[in-house]
Amino acid sequence: MTTIPSDVAEFRARHRARHIGPRYRGWLHLAATSAGALAAIIVATVMVDAPTWAELATVPVSFLIANAGEYLGHRGPMHHRRRAVAILYERHVRQHHRFYTHDAMAAESHRDFQMVLFPPVMLVFFLGALALPIGAALRIAISPNVGWLFGATAMSYFLTYEWLHLAYHLPPDGWVGRRALVRRLRRHHTLHHDQRRMAHVNFNITFPIADWVMGTMASPTPAGEAAGQGVAAVSPSAGGVVE
Repeated sequence: MTTIPSDVAEFRARHRARHIGPRYRGWLHLAATSAGALAAIIVATVMVDAPTWAELATVPVSFLIANAGEYLGHRGPMHHRRRAVAILYERHVRQHHRFYTHDAMAAESHRDFQMVLFPPVMLVFFLGALALPIGAALRIAISPNVGWLFGATAMSYFLTYEWLHLAYHLPPDGWVGRRALVRRLRRHHTLHHDQRRMAHVNFNITFPIADWVMGTMASPTPAGEAAGQGVAAVSPSAGGVVE
């Protein structure tokens, strides 16, 4: 079992006392988010009617747009304070990255899911402020199938993000943690949790497509991988201490 550094253990204790209520249940949080997203995905999928190949192209295009949006949102306001959305920086850098560091990535109990999963209100935001209005606009501008396929893909991406991000912060020796895909993607995410590099590399949480395109993908060195540190193939801009 990995020993948690004393500063991380102290921060976790303070955060739990201040921000995680006694009635919080991590598995219930996950179940509620998953059920809401899956319901939206099912409704949107059922509404698709005999799509053409051109309409089906909405799925990969929407996936790539979501991957770029994930990257830009993470690299931008989540790691660089912007006055209008300062809460994103506060929760991500000041809380998430101190609760989970590259040498203390795993949650200690389901109550620690609070510092991984989006607050439930974000499901309402993604569905009501992004998937629905954009899908409706595409429905009018192009076709109903394109609108529904966009909505289904957008919500599927949101749920994939939640599931994978949580998987990286589960114990690595558990059933989920031992899956080959999770191990590979966890290595990518663990390097991002090195506080010396978190503002510079590995911004994709799901699949590091935009990281590869933008030259911000770092890989573990053979020696550093065992210790959870060390990088190779880093963008020239990588390095330094975050603000």
